[in-house]
Amino acid sequence: MIDQGYNEISNLKNKVVEDIISCQLKDSQGLNDFQKLPTEDLISIPRVGINRFRLPITVRNREGDIRSHDATASMFVSLNANKNGVSMSRLCSILQQETLNSVVDASFFKRMIERYRTELMDETDDDKISDAQLNLKFNYPLKQKSLKSDNWGWQYYPVNFVAKYSELKGFELFIKMTYEYSSTCPCSLSMAKQYEREFANGETTLGSGIGVPHSQRSTLNLTAKINPNKEIFVEDLLMLLKEAIPTETQSLVKRQDEQAFAILNGAHPMFVEHATKRVFKVFNANEEMVLDWLVELEHIESLHSHNAAAVIFKGVQNGLRADTIFS
Repeated sequence: MIDQGYNEISNLKNKVVEDIISCQLKDSQGLNDFQKLPTEDLISIPRVGINRFRLPITVRNREGDIRSHDATASMFVSLNANKNGVSMSRLCSILQQETLNSVVDASFFKRMIERYRTELMDETDDDKISDAQLNLKFNYPLKQKSLKSDNWGWQYYPVNFVAKYSELKGFELFIKMTYEYSSTCPCSLSMAKQYEREFANGETTLGSGIGVPHSQRSTLNLTAKINPNKEIFVEDLLMLLKEAIPTETQSLVKRQDEQAFAILNGAHPMFVEHATKRVFKVFNANEEMVLDWLVELEHIESLHSHNAAAVIFKGVQNGLRADTIFS
């Protein structure tokens, strides 16, 4: 069996070398066009394309258009079993053409996916490519007002727009984003308050009479399936996240803001389980905006050397699950 597999690979290698040397197919400039040669391998590939293609993009938010110069794109199509490869440069050139004068929105992604499915066909009489995907990753900047003072700072949200087409599910649009917040442990807070009362009552002389509960920076990674026929902004998702978990980390604080943040944390103590349930309630109450969703949470513990983590999802049939993979 091993020898048979080795012989098949060896034959394949020899056939590729022979095709390269004797390539008869030419492009419009007379250069060998090996990529368009048919293959006898008859092995289809579900996703092939490009990662980390860098370019500037324009994204629309509620205040207008913003320009991002740190975007990276991943572009994929499926490859039929009788094809040698896809035109990688065409993936890039189509994206550059569309982003040059277009704002990135739902209609942009629909155009991109349709162009990939039609313009990466080698022959005009071929069937449209069955599967295509485009990811755009960048940092989404928003002004964040300080909690109490008249100051403000820039908050940057890692965002990934994912547009997909498959013959099974049709066109789908997802927004992935990261939200950072502070979480104060309710158990630690309760014990700190217990100690302070006991110290004040003379029941213990340990310490200074001040107990500090542990709290930590925490992260939430959201994957939201968006209605592609409705206008939606990253701010809309951010609004839901802030409603569920108000203790977002701050970009610029003065002393009065720091005190306000301490009060805010004290009003919202939470285990990772509490944060998870808060998100579940808020997102399920906004079904028109978000068709499906999955959230991964992690509390980067200041007490433990390990982190507390949880995953929760809406539970749509054949929808996002804890084992959903996006790249």
